[in-house]
Amino acid sequence: MKKLLIYPAIDDTRLARIQQVSNQLTICNARDLSQALSEIKDADAFFGKITPELLTAAENLQWVQSPTASLEHYVFPELVEHPCQLTNMRGLFYDVIADHVLGFVLCFARNLHRYIHQQREAEWQPIGGTAGKPDFVTGPGQVSEVDRSHLHLSDCSLGVVGAGSIGAEVCHRAAAFGMTVYAVDPLTRKVPGVVDDVWDIDRLPDLLAVSDFVVIAAPHTPQTEKLFRAKQFRQMKSSAYLINIGRGAIVDLQDLTTALEQKEIAGAALDVFEIEPLPANHPLWQMQNVIITPHIAAASTRVPERHLETLLENIRCFINGQPFLTLADKSLWF
Repeated sequence: MKKLLIYPAIDDTRLARIQQVSNQLTICNARDLSQALSEIKDADAFFGKITPELLTAAENLQWVQSPTASLEHYVFPELVEHPCQLTNMRGLFYDVIADHVLGFVLCFARNLHRYIHQQREAEWQPIGGTAGKPDFVTGPGQVSEVDRSHLHLSDCSLGVVGAGSIGAEVCHRAAAFGMTVYAVDPLTRKVPGVVDDVWDIDRLPDLLAVSDFVVIAAPHTPQTEKLFRAKQFRQMKSSAYLINIGRGAIVDLQDLTTALEQKEIAGAALDVFEIEPLPANHPLWQMQNVIITPHIAAASTRVPERHLETLLENIRCFINGQPFLTLADKSLWF
């Protein structure tokens, strides 16, 4: 018989689903910290927010399940050193966030974010101006400034930093639009059907040099913190756009702001920031070439369903002595 401690307590609906997994599992859904500290003493498994205090009180802990995919705010030195295994909630957001990324790409390619602003002013004005725009007399026989101001996606390249479940799905979506796709990752070497050769992270400069859109889909780890600074923005094309749906800490906010102000890159679409919420007086809010969303790229009614199914599957694995679905490396934070 295994014992699972849950703290903070979860709702009755999810608790009932967990209870149905096995009759070989004792479950404590702790009401408060005092109960959690008492019950963790002989617990084999834990789901929720583990703390140094709780970990110290544990005498038989073999497995900890984080309720989040990100681990930078979850792990602490004692947990890293503890012999227990840690699993996270990665793999829930791949298609949802990829949708968000391609929405950003389409906005920049077709200037949709600018046309929305013009709509509020009832302004009928093609980006690129009206000079040379084809009409019913001449037809589209020559390339105009309007044409040059709107990107043809199959002529564009997209580079993904981090080819995990989210990054891989971004690659698939971009390829469906006919884009040339590149990726770098410290572990993944291939995105089947799309990227036959995922470069190692040391080739990030090569990816930046060839990408019209650079998508950060990496987790926050000791290796990725402030991975993007002034040097990386200078390695990008001046016509390229940065998209960050990974973690805000990966991009130095001041260096990005400076790069945009100095036109070292063409623009940025950002769902995550080094400082959240982004201060109301920050210059990024006023930049026409910046799209800001408030850390909602993963918002979907499907995610809570997947969250519970991941938890249930990892419980089954634990009870049956099978490999976990989402085993994490505590020292690497993913």
